[in-house]
Amino acid sequence: MQFGVVFPQTEIGDVPRDIRDYAQTVEGLGFDYLLAYEHVVGANPDRPGGWEGRPYDHNSMFHEPFVLFGYLAALTERIRFMTGIVILPQRQTVLLAKQAATLDVLSGGRLTLGVGVGWNEVEYTALNEDFHTRGRRQAEQVAVLRALWTQRLVIFQGQYHTIPDAGLYPLPIQQPIPIWFGGGSDAALRRMARLGDGWMTNTGNLDQLAGELATLRGYISDAGRDPAAFGVEFHISLNRHPENEWPQTIERLAELGVSHVSINTMGRGLEGVGAHLAAIRRFADGRVG
Repeated sequence: MQFGVVFPQTEIGDVPRDIRDYAQTVEGLGFDYLLAYEHVVGANPDRPGGWEGRPYDHNSMFHEPFVLFGYLAALTERIRFMTGIVILPQRQTVLLAKQAATLDVLSGGRLTLGVGVGWNEVEYTALNEDFHTRGRRQAEQVAVLRALWTQRLVIFQGQYHTIPDAGLYPLPIQQPIPIWFGGGSDAALRRMARLGDGWMTNTGNLDQLAGELATLRGYISDAGRDPAAFGVEFHISLNRHPENEWPQTIERLAELGVSHVSINTMGRGLEGVGAHLAAIRRFADGRVG
């Protein structure tokens, strides 16, 4: 089992020194990976029609993950970087392939690309992409990404992409970069079973997770793939998992075959980088393994 931390996007602030100290401390504590959420723009909740049901708006701070990880790659040596998740269908696929390949090269092959389809139609509109075809486009995007990362020249003609005999250079170190999927709908589970290298679950209840994993592993087997080779990432969150239950939670996750466990310190009102790191240190001291 590998252990990571969820970068506190909305709470860490915008002081580069604090971001540097956070990442270097996390690496020094022995964590295996640093996971970052993404949103490009946030909606104004007071706009006509309002904005309901989601935790983020235009006042929620998010550092762009590829720029963030490029900065941190120069300041760290070992820790992996995981997007959790990049909202793939709202981004230009070939440009994202280039960004990810460059980051993989500059970090020494330390990138895991977590992708999903997202929920924020306002964000899709602002980025001039179609919210309603996002699931269908994502599958083709994955094929384009892997082709561009592993072939010097690509000829691709799909429903949504045309590449007329062109390629990226340099190619990433990882051939290809691992692609993990977010989401928990049946359609998302079926898609990742066919196309993904891992699942980044947002399920908090372990009994529910057990059922979802059984379903996912059935789909992976149906696709002719090995469920044991498929990674699973789970967040232990301060706001829903009491600290005195962390060891038991990790033990249960190990029994379920979860390969990656991260600590998420957002959502508990921690003030300053020091408070987040103090919680992370407690997790590092008390974790199993």
